[in-house]
Order: sequence, then structure tokens, then C-alpha cells
Amino acid sequence: MNGVNRMLKCFAICLVVLLSGVAGDASGNEGGQYNVREFGAVGDGMTIDTGAIQDAIDACSSAGGGMVRVPTGSFVIGTVHIKNNVTLSLDYGAELLGSQNQKDYPIGNLRPAREGNSECLLYAEDAKNIRLEGLGVIDGRGHPDFFPKRAGPGGKDTRPRLIRFENCQNVTFSGLTYRNPAFWGIHIVDCKEVHFTGVKVRMRNNHSNNDGLDIDACENVLIENCDIISGDDAICLKSTLGPCRNIVVRDCVVSSNTAALKFGTSSFGGFIGVNVSNCYFYDCPMGAIKLQSVDGGRLENVSISRIVMKEVGSPFFIRLGNRGRTYTENTKTGANQGADVRPEGAGVGSIKNVRVSDVVAEVTIEDREKAALAHYKRMKVDPTPGVTAREKSKAGPIMITGIPGHYIEDVVLENIVITYPGHGTAVDAKREIVEDVARYPEQFFFGVLPSWGAYIRHAKNVQFKNVKMTTLANDARERIVLDDVEQFGDE
Repeated sequence: MNGVNRMLKCFAICLVVLLSGVAGDASGNEGGQYNVREFGAVGDGMTIDTGAIQDAIDACSSAGGGMVRVPTGSFVIGTVHIKNNVTLSLDYGAELLGSQNQKDYPIGNLRPAREGNSECLLYAEDAKNIRLEGLGVIDGRGHPDFFPKRAGPGGKDTRPRLIRFENCQNVTFSGLTYRNPAFWGIHIVDCKEVHFTGVKVRMRNNHSNNDGLDIDACENVLIENCDIISGDDAICLKSTLGPCRNIVVRDCVVSSNTAALKFGTSSFGGFIGVNVSNCYFYDCPMGAIKLQSVDGGRLENVSISRIVMKEVGSPFFIRLGNRGRTYTENTKTGANQGADVRPEGAGVGSIKNVRVSDVVAEVTIEDREKAALAHYKRMKVDPTPGVTAREKSKAGPIMITGIPGHYIEDVVLENIVITYPGHGTAVDAKREIVEDVARYPEQFFFGVLPSWGAYIRHAKNVQFKNVKMTTLANDARERIVLDDVEQFGDE
């Protein structure tokens, strides 16, 4: 009953978030209009217009706020700072194009990033009432030819992300198309009252680490009616220091090479009160939904409902681990950790009160020709006949796993229909699965699991209610495998 009460409180909080988000949007930024051409911007696709556009933003903010208008044209810029009470509005046919010269992304006046590179195209810190809107395009043009990985001094990675906003309040992203960063896409850190509506993201097969939306340690966030196609995680909640709290995601269409929805991997602060509903996740070969606490944070009171998945890898991966990262200094990103990695010291968090309901999912083997479209990986189409072990591990079952002595608790899956590809062998059915307590948490790193429908380990009170799972091809593994599980129900 306590878990139910906490979930009801979560829903009440989410309703407040929705109302506050709508109210915040309605206020807008009153004031004059500042056309960037009047400040000297050329917009010919060649001239560097950073200074002119920054002058327009500075004038607008200094006057108390208003709209900085970007008319039709192709405006090449380096790092631009968005400031208090500024609406940056792009007309149809307007493009802000990232310079392809690394020197146009200085970091001397930027707060150092807690994770990854500090360089970015649009930047804000400690700002209030900022809004990006319109029918135009913000394109980082972050191709590997211009921004190779680890090309900075001493092998440092200096690829710019598209947007980095830190410690801002009342932030709105309305409309616009965001394309092709050299690193992460839209990164929001320590922000409150954030609204994404009608945003289009196009960041697939461009460069490594092209996340769509990274929401780090933010509170009261509404993401709705967005169309996201990303190379890396599409909607990614992070918590490097504080928690992500009171997050609503609804009515979104999402595709990703890596994950449609992910909590983590950065998870020191935790994730509390998250509601995801009425979304379509498609073409996600490495998995659709990943809920992870591996750096000591609490992940609790999460509701995911009304989800349709098509052509995805493993549908749900819920992982409590002990990587133990503390984020006291800038950290690298990525999964380049071996199986013998040791915990970093933060301790073990918790995962409790997760409810997933009304889901229809089609799990498929990854299309090899599609996989090779990620040209930055320099992959070729795999000619191996049949289905490989790696392909089976990506198209794996539901996986819910804690670690010895630390259990995932109170998880309900209800009204779920999943079709799996099958192809499991008798040898697969006998596999022993390593714990990998501290390793970067990716489900396929565990290899082919000994069940085709669900693998649950180190968990308490996991309930399957009206969960229907079938395979398209023969599979010699069990439907469900339990290991160190208390109070499991399958109705």
C-alpha cells in the first residue's frame, strides 16, 4: 500500500508540473524585437555571424528582454550565449549553422562541464526566462571530418555539443529542428521549469555520442509532442549531482541506435517521480527502455504506460549496479570499460516502485544494412550466416537485475504484449551470467541470456500481470528465469 500511495503522490506532482509548464509558456518574453540583420548578421552560409548575433542577444537582454529574430538565411556561428529574458526565434527558412572551425568554440567564459566536453554551440548559465522557438533549423554540422574524436591537446576530446544550459529557470524549447552535433545534442543541467514541445531532433548516423535530449539533475520538466531520431540515447535522464525530479514525457515519437528512453548511466543523484506515457518507440536495435542506478542514487516512483515499440532490441532493462561514480571532477563518457572494472566509491543506490503498463512491443534482430549506415563506426555489413550471439544478446528478453545483497524492489508489469524473434539454443539455455557489478550497464554486455522472455535476478516483489510473450521462431530457452528472487508473481 505504501508503494501505491507514493505512486499516487507522483501522479499528483506530475499534474502540477504540467500546469506549471503551460503557465510558464503562456508568459513568454515581452519586449521589443531585435532582428539579427540589423546588428550586422549576413546569413550567406559563409560569413561568421557569431558577433552580430551575440550583439543582438546582449541588446535584447540589457533592455529587459524580448525577441531576437533570425530571418530566412544561413547564419554560421560559433559559441553564442543566451541570456535572461531572451526569446531566440527562427523564421521558416532560417538556419543557425555551427562553424566547422574548432577555434570558434572557446571555453574560457564557460562553466566547465561535469561530464564530457565543455565546448558547445548555444550556451546559457544562471539565466531565467529563455526560449528557443520557431520553424527554423539549428544544425551543428558536426561531421567527423571536421571534429574527430580526441583531436585536442594531449588527446583531449573537444567536440562541441549543440546546446548546454546550466542552472537556468523557466526554459522553453518550442518547435525548431535540431541537427547533427559533433558530440551530445541538447544538454540541460541543474535547470528548473523546463518545457520541450513540438521539437524535432535529427542526429542519427552523424557522429559518435549524438544523444538527443540529456536532462541532468533537473526538476519540473515536461517533454511533449516531440519527434526524436538520435544516434545515441534519445531521451536521457542523468543525475550527476542532484536528482532528476518530477519529469513528464508524453506523446513523443522516438528512434535511436542506442535507447529511446534511458535513466543513467550517470545516476549519483537519482530519479524520483517520472511519468512517461503515450509514446511510440521504433528502430532501437540496442534496446528501448533502460532504467539504471549504478552510481548510488535512488530510482523510484516511475510510471511508464501506453507505449508501442516496433523493431526494437531488448524492451526493458532495469539495472541496479555499483559503478559508484561521484562526479567531483569532470568525467569522460562512454562504455569503454572492461569486465574487470572496480567500483569507484559512491556506494549502491536503490530501485523501487516502478510500474510499466499497457505496452505492445515487437523485438527484432538488428538489420545489418541499417547498422552499417552509422558510417562513423566504419562498419561493414556482417556476412555471417544465421543469427549471431551478439545479435541475439541485443534482441534479448526483459532483464531486471540487482547485485548480490542489493535488490530491485516493487516492480509491476501489467497488460504487456511482446513478440520476440526466438533462435535460442540449448547451449544458450545453460549459460551462467556473470554479475559484472561495476561494469558499464548495457544489457548485451551480459551476452545471450538463458531465457527468451524475462531474466530476473536479485529482486523482490516483481509482479507480472497479464504479460503475454511469444516467439516467432523456435527457442530452446525457458520463458522466464529467476535467480535470487523473492515474491515473484506471474498472473
